[in-house]
Amino acid sequence: MKIVRFVTALAIGVLAGTLGGFQAQAQTAAPVVAKNVVLVHGAWADGSSWAEVIPYLQAAGLKVTAVQNPLTSLEDSVAATRRALALQDGPTVLVAHSWAGTVISEIGVDPKVSALVYVAARGPDADEDFVALSGKFPTGAVRAGIREHDGFTKLSEESFLKYFANGVEPKKAEVLYAVQEPTAASLFGGRTTVAAWRSKPSWYAVSKLDQTINPDLERFLAKRMNATTVELDAGHLSLVSHPREIADLILAAAGHKE
Repeated sequence: MKIVRFVTALAIGVLAGTLGGFQAQAQTAAPVVAKNVVLVHGAWADGSSWAEVIPYLQAAGLKVTAVQNPLTSLEDSVAATRRALALQDGPTVLVAHSWAGTVISEIGVDPKVSALVYVAARGPDADEDFVALSGKFPTGAVRAGIREHDGFTKLSEESFLKYFANGVEPKKAEVLYAVQEPTAASLFGGRTTVAAWRSKPSWYAVSKLDQTINPDLERFLAKRMNATTVELDAGHLSLVSHPREIADLILAAAGHKE
């Protein structure tokens, strides 16, 4: 698993005119050793999406908590994660998949949080219109399968299995489809008040075969936050298809692995 450190300040090139400049934070110090990990799932999923990763973390002696993210609003999701974080004793690594990157970007400034890990995840800046940012990259094929009813969205079975869970063993993908959590349509427009990755060391797993969040958008986000980055031959659900690699990244962020 090749790890690349992005250490220098970045010039965004063609995006500079619309996104503005920023100063990257160099990650030169060794990670704070953490004994706790809080995992936050994204849209159209529930806490069981971390089931393949959790045993690796527990085997390494970490205390693991998977948040049951309500996906009803950004505020509700932040509150649920804050409750989980409040129960942790000592340094804690916050980990997010997909949309939940918005959540950890908001609450990751908490003093208990020693590091942030983004798994094919959003990483918004403070008050950033992430929908507009996403629009600068090609749309993922999964988008055509979004179905809305009474203000909540779910993915069609075809879209979930073919595009959201591409690379996941079919029977396992069918189970994940069955437990997908309805997600408020308004959720995706929520904006954070802070960007924790500007002050906390961050790690990022890019899914090179992602058809939900564009891989080049993931690379842009990872580079912008100066994250220690890995690229995986995985679809959006790398936490299911490549759990050992995701666990290794989390362990590195927790100071348990080089």
